[in-house]
Amino acid sequence: MDHEQEQSVRHFDHCPWLFAEDATEEQRLAQQERQRSVGGDSEIGERCYVAGSAAVFPDRLRLGDGSYIGAHAYVTGELTTGADCTLNPFTTVRGTVTLGSGVRIGAHTSLLGFNHSMAPDRPVFQQPLTSRGIKVGDDVWIGSHVVVVDGVTIGDHCVIGAGAVVTKDLPAWTVAAGNPARPLRDRRDSATPPAAGTDLSRFADTVRAQAADLLARCWDGDRYVDRPGAAPTVRAHCDAVEIADLLLGRAPEQLAADEHAGRLRALQDPQTGLVPEFDEPLSLDEGFPGEGAALYHVLCVGYALDLLGVSFPHPVCGVREMTARQLVARLKALPWRDGAWGAGAWIDAWATGAHWNLRRDEDGGTEPGTLEALFGWLLTRADPWTGMWGTPGTPSPEAGRLQVVNGYYRLTRGSFAQFGLPVPHPERVVDAVLDHSRDARYFGAGQENACNVLDVAHPLWLCTRQLGTGGGDGYRTAEIRAWAERQLSAALPRWRDGRGFGFGPGTAGPGPDPGLQGTEMWLAIIWYLADLLGRSDELGCRPRGIHRPEPARSGLGSRSDSEG
Repeated sequence: MDHEQEQSVRHFDHCPWLFAEDATEEQRLAQQERQRSVGGDSEIGERCYVAGSAAVFPDRLRLGDGSYIGAHAYVTGELTTGADCTLNPFTTVRGTVTLGSGVRIGAHTSLLGFNHSMAPDRPVFQQPLTSRGIKVGDDVWIGSHVVVVDGVTIGDHCVIGAGAVVTKDLPAWTVAAGNPARPLRDRRDSATPPAAGTDLSRFADTVRAQAADLLARCWDGDRYVDRPGAAPTVRAHCDAVEIADLLLGRAPEQLAADEHAGRLRALQDPQTGLVPEFDEPLSLDEGFPGEGAALYHVLCVGYALDLLGVSFPHPVCGVREMTARQLVARLKALPWRDGAWGAGAWIDAWATGAHWNLRRDEDGGTEPGTLEALFGWLLTRADPWTGMWGTPGTPSPEAGRLQVVNGYYRLTRGSFAQFGLPVPHPERVVDAVLDHSRDARYFGAGQENACNVLDVAHPLWLCTRQLGTGGGDGYRTAEIRAWAERQLSAALPRWRDGRGFGFGPGTAGPGPDPGLQGTEMWLAIIWYLADLLGRSDELGCRPRGIHRPEPARSGLGSRSDSEG
């Protein structure tokens, strides 16, 4: 090993969070060998780092995904961690220690999950060891030079100040410091200043000031594109209308409001009531699309028109003409086993088509009994263990709960939420969604995309409102708030001045480049996250389109909320 490489390895040992991006292939192979060489009964997750200079001699080690052990750390005994845990340089962890997910342990801190007996009949060095163990919850920050002694439990979301000596249990959300450590306050206290990076008023002022330029950037002179260089799409026009309404309270200035409305209304096919993508034919399955852009256009064009004060000129015929028997047959044929997201998207579009039909002045929004058949079918097929549809009982090893949770959002958005009806088994939904929110494949640092975050935020918001626990203590409220805080703190810095938000990393959706879709979705997400924390008023705006929090209808009658 030459001097330059040796310096680099020492750098990673002290700054292991840089390894994933900066390591050479040779260094990655060396790290794999380092992890294989750890003795005892050891299992080390993906994207982990174990410093070569660390003394890691466990009896049993379970290191969760995305975790690391820094330079000169000393680890013995039995250590179990969740995902995204960090043992910073010179940390000592001995005895039996269990960490939740997202635990940060500062440099030179000691977690001592064992003790000596002190009977006077023999020297201390001859005394037997005892171990009650240390337990640390999720989302805990333990500062530098802290000592935690055997038998202590530290609850979720605690913060322990530097130099503290923790000798007694600390309940969730405690901020503690001192020797011995004493609770100073609750992190949720209204007097607590917002976390760094979550100044919502300043953020809202920034995005409002830049909204007009962002929309102009995505106008090619004739039509809207998601981002410069992309092809024009129907959705881009609708996203522009949603963003302008939310941030500016008016239509985008590239056209007059009636011109926006006229263009969007003209896109509807009068024979089917559907809106195809530009220059693409409609693809129908028994009168109503099974997938594709036309399915989503029922939502986005309909709500863009609604924001502009008008509506579709024609009924959605595949909804109006479908009988209850035909609908139930379609519901049974949806891909519940391996495509629950697609199944939920179909229901979202069909139910939204029913909503637009019922908004029309003429009779015949749907066939008699069809809407009742939809909700009856859904209510009798919700899994009582998870409150969801599909096959969600056991997460799949390939995708976890991604399909069923994302499908749940789409399904309930268009049906229960849009029609103002309660969802079944809300507590079990919260359990399943929180379980999914810990999947590092989708919610690890830098892994979040707009679809996956929205599809957790909205179900949590919907269920907490139904349970009546949105603003205070209630069913898993502390965990919901903690997740919302983390996501909000991560989301706001993703704004790119003059360009907006990217959808997310990788190739999913439009990808990482800032554009209209990412901006429209993340602005809605930020509102829901802020509302889960009781802070949405700081934004000074409220979604009124696809992501509106209020129901569009009150039950299954023919009148919408906006019609009285």
